[in-house]
Amino acid sequence: MPLLSLRNDGKVAIISMDNGKNANNLAFSQQLLALLNHVSNDKSYKALILASSDEKNWSQGIDVSWLMSSIQNGNQEDVKTFLSTMDETYHTMLQYPIPIIAAINGHTFGNGIVIAAACDFRYMRSDRGYVCFPEVDMNIPFLPGLIDVILKAMPRHTFNEMMLTGRRVTADTLADARFIDRTFDSVEALNDGALEFAQTFKKGRAIFAEHKRRLHKPVLDALAAKNPPLIEALDILL
Repeated sequence: MPLLSLRNDGKVAIISMDNGKNANNLAFSQQLLALLNHVSNDKSYKALILASSDEKNWSQGIDVSWLMSSIQNGNQEDVKTFLSTMDETYHTMLQYPIPIIAAINGHTFGNGIVIAAACDFRYMRSDRGYVCFPEVDMNIPFLPGLIDVILKAMPRHTFNEMMLTGRRVTADTLADARFIDRTFDSVEALNDGALEFAQTFKKGRAIFAEHKRRLHKPVLDALAAKNPPLIEALDILL
């Protein structure tokens, strides 16, 4: 069952998350990575928008019910594959050959924030949607490489406060912290603004990829070095 879809507006690709809460599980990670690779391989695209078709949610992060059920039922390999695929997704996004704009139209929690952080720009509506890290309330620690992805986009003091309190914050709060680049007062304005910005990119692909690769090298190295041993041991729960 498709959890995401791809459409375009001229030379702008739009990947839409289409599964309600857009919870992240194995099928989601595989489909997202496949669509990212498809867009990357189509050299006609000049920019990518990552959006959601749900009225309330952009992404509520890891599908905890699926995660716990998989572990309890002995499907550890599925969990390992999911975590590794998400790492591959971040690795792909951090050196993507075109700009990626997150058009955040609603609630964004946990791993959804990591996906947003891996994007190059983050636009969000200010009239609906909270952002939070619920991991502190769920006793689930972050894989260490994901912290590097988050800190690529979010100030350390902001992440520290959100991580330790689990407090929900708004688009305006995160705009003040410069995690959100622009806010909009409606979903229509958000979508129009993201598309208008995406259409400004007409530069060559190679320079985008190389700029990102050099800028994000510490994050790429962290993902490669820190996460695989913990994923293999499935050392993700307290």
